[in-house]
Amino acid sequence: MLTTELLHPARIACQQDSSSKKRSLESLGNLLASAVPDYTETEIFDSLVGRERLGSTGLGSGVALPHGRLRGLKQPIAALITLRQGIDFDAIDQQPVDLLYALLVPEESTEEHLQILARLAGLFSNADFCSKLRNCSDSDQCFQLISNQSSDQQLSA
Repeated sequence: MLTTELLHPARIACQQDSSSKKRSLESLGNLLASAVPDYTETEIFDSLVGRERLGSTGLGSGVALPHGRLRGLKQPIAALITLRQGIDFDAIDQQPVDLLYALLVPEESTEEHLQILARLAGLFSNADFCSKLRNCSDSDQCFQLISNQSSDQQLSA
């Protein structure tokens, strides 16, 4: 599954203000809930928080990939938030996080889940890409950047 198949500009929020990890996860839950009407924002938030309790999804270099599983979800979906100011996310490098890409997957899709996370980790390990993403001012610009980077990544794979 391509990264752009998971995401839609309507689930991207750029240059947001957030005061905490919890508030950021709530914002991501709100964006994701718009795409999966069978689930409440609370169910989505609880899934993301439940995974965070197992260990932070902060990868380092200002990036976090919060993710969760939902019983009955038909296909993986994602949301992205870029923050004006980084927040404490208990990241592995103890640095503030300002790029949060959230992923929800069906409860039973273990292998696909791991493949998507690996692809995302590769995408967000590109410092130039992350820098450009931080400078995007709207969701369409973010989506286009991700689409272009994902295409480049597919071609080089």
